[in-house]
Amino acid sequence: MNQKERTFVIIKPDGMQRSLIGEIIKRLERTGLKLVAMKMFMADEERLWQHYKKDDAWYTAKGEKTVQNRKAAGLSADKPAIEYGKDIVRAVVNFMLCGPVIAMVWEGNEAVNIVKKIVGDTQPLTSDVGTIRGDFTVDSYELSNVNERAVRNLVHCSDQPAEATREMDIWFTKNELFSYRQIQEQILYDVNLDGIME
Repeated sequence: MNQKERTFVIIKPDGMQRSLIGEIIKRLERTGLKLVAMKMFMADEERLWQHYKKDDAWYTAKGEKTVQNRKAAGLSADKPAIEYGKDIVRAVVNFMLCGPVIAMVWEGNEAVNIVKKIVGDTQPLTSDVGTIRGDFTVDSYELSNVNERAVRNLVHCSDQPAEATREMDIWFTKNELFSYRQIQEQILYDVNLDGIME
């Protein structure tokens, strides 16, 4: 258990364009997680490829799914599966370059899993009601595959603590990550709640 676990989040261009910045931050903040870094900027292609770096097995597996979806939609599938998999990352990189993004680091107990729960499933169509993706977008993998574009799911969040660490190192320097105390941490983490009553 790590009360100081950190996780990485990006508000993607669609979240920015739809003016959901405050709503997204509010939903993360009201859990008790602490914002320890945030910056808004235009992402560069090199950093995005580093961020979305995948291996050939991933490209092939995703590409095979794309081939199935294309055939089911009556579309041709004239490339090797691995190329369709690479097209997924190409589309995401292209999408992330279309406008400014906000990168953030959040800290708290089980931060990675808490943020994943709030953000929802990667595919908005299957995200639960009450999640960011479930409440604010109706996109799907099928539609994005047919249109040969990235799924518009508002937010990126890390899947695992090791991934969060890798991603934070891509987007932030060590001196951009703040360590500070919030008053609410006492109510969240102090075992005895000493000092509440006068």
